[in-house]
Amino acid sequence: MLKELLSLFRSNDAIARMGDDFQEMLAAAQDLTLRAGRIFWDEADGADEPTKISKSDVAINKLERSIRRQVIAHLTLGSGNKDVLYCLLLQSIVKDVERIGDYAKNLAEVRRDGGAPVPDDGPGDELREIRSIVEGAFDRTSEIVRNFDATAATGLTMELRAVNRRCDQLIARVAHSEYDAATTTSLVLGARYYKRIGSHVLNVLSGVVMPLHKLDYYDEDQLTLDADDDDDAL
Repeated sequence: MLKELLSLFRSNDAIARMGDDFQEMLAAAQDLTLRAGRIFWDEADGADEPTKISKSDVAINKLERSIRRQVIAHLTLGSGNKDVLYCLLLQSIVKDVERIGDYAKNLAEVRRDGGAPVPDDGPGDELREIRSIVEGAFDRTSEIVRNFDATAATGLTMELRAVNRRCDQLIARVAHSEYDAATTTSLVLGARYYKRIGSHVLNVLSGVVMPLHKLDYYDEDQLTLDADDDDDAL
């Protein structure tokens, strides 16, 4: 699906501008997630990090609105009838990127709202590994979207699905532990927010491997490419 969209990005000026804005939006979401992680893990360099996070979130929201306005204008005022399906796809995945910003802000607020430092033990190390995978997924997703690489998208989808399961298992493990309330808060909310960030990255990836009506259904038992199922072809 996204292969055709990116082909339009390269041949249609209006669509190309939307594509550029989407890549900028995804990069801003990555930056916000990294900054939020530094605050959550007590690695922030200065007291102005929350302000920078707020500015990044505003920038993401403005880009989302800009893309939506461009889509509407292209479909209603331009010669965009042939681009309807692809514009619908873009409308869907920009919302997922916007939600990444929301969950990153939530992650940055955990310590402020009473969470304790993440312990240097098994559950803490598990959460550190989850962080590394989720943060690393952004660069890979940007490249996948840029190159419409369905094979790489499927591989990363499987990795992030595994991370989601690890987050659920970690939360259950902490629920049966004897951590104090503040440590429990950090471990549980950290796992929860990294899971939600990863899930919205998964939704973006679904635009590469799924037809339009199956967007966000990355949790199917068996991922199948459009070409493998004629009934799913658009």
